Amino acid sequence: MNAIQLYARQTPGHAERVAHAVATLQSAATEHAGRIVLASSLGAEDMVLTDLIARHQLPIAIGTLETGKLHPQTLALAQRVEQHYGLSIERHRPRQESVVHFVRTNGDDAMYRSVELRKACCALRKLEPLQRMLAGRTAWVTGLRREQSDARGTVPFSEVDEHGRNKLNPLADWTWHDVWHYIAANDVPYNPLHDEFMPSIGCEPCTRAIAVGEDFRSGRWWWEDQSAKECGLHVKPDGAVSAMPLRAHNKTAQGASA
Repeated sequence: MNAIQLYARQTPGHAERVAHAVATLQSAATEHAGRIVLASSLGAEDMVLTDLIARHQLPIAIGTLETGKLHPQTLALAQRVEQHYGLSIERHRPRQESVVHFVRTNGDDAMYRSVELRKACCALRKLEPLQRMLAGRTAWVTGLRREQSDARGTVPFSEVDEHGRNKLNPLADWTWHDVWHYIAANDVPYNPLHDEFMPSIGCEPCTRAIAVGEDFRSGRWWWEDQSAKECGLHVKPDGAVSAMPLRAHNKTAQGASA
């Protein structure tokens, strides 16, 4: 059984949520013409956003972070997306000298030895390249959803990041069923690792499949405490993730962005 068969469900209000996401993207593309980018992890949510951008011919650039540790399936997906939509994806890579120095100093398996080393690895492979992606831009788009985790439970549709850029989260109110119903209905390319019970896909050493009943981010940095399940891309200086956490209930197998 593949991810579409497992997760795709049409739920009440889906069409309205799609229309709202499109309107959010259209408004942002007009306001930030030539200065806006989708920061894509190539996850399911970002594939939906890519399809909406391409389908409605919106002038929003698409960029991704090639960390040097991605699965071959993820790298292949970027090429498939370009061919499918006839567009180009910006690749932002870590500085090679920084990677070489880090590995020489800490080893290639440093991420397993401490949270601090893992976050240092994320910083050089993801955070620094992201800042280059966003340089000169006044807005960026993400696939963050409130359902993804307690820490993301009150993610707004629009906010201002610590650098004063507008950060748009058009799928904030979408469910995991919404994401996969849209993918199924519109023949959207997606990472085949989703078919292998990996709802949240990051770097290869830091991602595993989850079991039934596990929290969807259990497959990310699974050797760490649950409270550390962020790489820093969406963490504010005060430690919050785009908004104050909502602890109403546990989220199980509901997908992730970054």
